Amino acid sequence: MSSLPQVNNEYYHGLGERWYQADNDPIAVLRAEQNIKNPWVLDTIQQHFATSNIQMEDVKIADIGCGAGFLTNYLAKHFNHVTGIDASENSLEIAKQYDDSGKVIYTFGDAYHLPFEDQSLEVVCAMDFLEHVEDPKRVIAECSRVLKPGGLFFYHTFNRNWLSYLIVIKFMEWFVPNTPKNLHVLHLFIKPSELKNWCREYHLTPHETIGLGPKFNKGFFKSLLKRRVTSDFQFELKDSLKLGYIGFATKEDMSL
Repeated sequence: MSSLPQVNNEYYHGLGERWYQADNDPIAVLRAEQNIKNPWVLDTIQQHFATSNIQMEDVKIADIGCGAGFLTNYLAKHFNHVTGIDASENSLEIAKQYDDSGKVIYTFGDAYHLPFEDQSLEVVCAMDFLEHVEDPKRVIAECSRVLKPGGLFFYHTFNRNWLSYLIVIKFMEWFVPNTPKNLHVLHLFIKPSELKNWCREYHLTPHETIGLGPKFNKGFFKSLLKRRVTSDFQFELKDSLKLGYIGFATKEDMSL
């Protein structure tokens, strides 16, 4: 048996309303990230399919490891066919409560065995998820399987290096009082080159990859002082991929 620490995915099962309400919990940091990630994903989808034959309302989207629906519910305001998949029933119940559109299909499921037919979706998202599974390659393979040619695969994860260990893991444990042990573990972080190679292995062509990190403004330092994630704590896209990074790949057309 591996002596490496196991990631603490149990944390997400008991969050309840804290998903959307807590400011002294690491989930509040994830919430703040969405203000940058969600519009970026939406804009990329709209630009990609703007010149295609498919109508925007017909784009089929799956959000893998959707949690309480931060991205899923956002996309449902713009698209009619959005599905959220997660292994936490508690998180899915919260996601349903916050689905103002009433359109999202929330499903308890396994990312290694997605409940979709081959080549049935235009978009698959795996945001803040790949670093929470032991076999991310297998997840990427499944995402590729269910994507149509020309479809989009989105990801956000963390780079594996000493700086990520210090900032994403150790600094977070100090900054946010309710951060549990092993919320993230370094050996599950993924180097951008590894992720791109896995995408290529499963017929996904990598495109834009951008760094993402906190904006060092008044809100950042106020949050540090209070040790709470204040409403003006913000993230921004960055050139550096040393910490977190966001990107997408397109599914190759194997018939050509």
